[in-house]
Amino acid sequence: MEQSPRITQALSAVGARLKRVRTARGVTLAALSEATGISKSTLSRLETGQRRPSLELLLPIAEAHQVPLDELVGAPEVGDPRVRLKSHLVNGNTVLPLTRQPGPLQSYKMILPADRSTPELCTHEGYEWLYVLSGRLRLVLAEHDLVLGPGEVAEFETRLPHWFGSTGEGPVEVLSVFGRQGERMHVRARPTHRTPASGA
Repeated sequence: MEQSPRITQALSAVGARLKRVRTARGVTLAALSEATGISKSTLSRLETGQRRPSLELLLPIAEAHQVPLDELVGAPEVGDPRVRLKSHLVNGNTVLPLTRQPGPLQSYKMILPADRSTPELCTHEGYEWLYVLSGRLRLVLAEHDLVLGPGEVAEFETRLPHWFGSTGEGPVEVLSVFGRQGERMHVRARPTHRTPASGA
């Protein structure tokens, strides 16, 4: 059975997508080989398009990166495209918008690669809330230099000089809620016994 041009085009783009996902997470071919049991040479040939992708190869790679298989293969959208959320590379970071409608607050999941570790402070209007999902996040906020671990939160006005990224030890996954006009999250319920917070 002859493949459709659309399928052929999707398969030809898998290699570049695999490399983009891996490098965005700061993962080496050696580390991915160890995690998947697939040889470095096979992984390299997949990324350069010299090896045809198969489920046997793609499933362990998707599991290692913790991404849906269709994100690796660029599966065509079915049904309402608004239901599918697509990640984008922004300044080397993988950014997945989680908010599906316009509004004052927008939320994102971000994966910051290990090599994003040199502070470059910036300022702009808004208010940001960060929650660390995995890894160690370095946050430079004005004169403060903090390191946050999984489960820790920081919130700050983005008019203050700030930067956040990896400590250099590995990639970091964070949730971000950002209010462009300075909107803050409204907490309607708090625990009775409060524990010390690590956020800014």
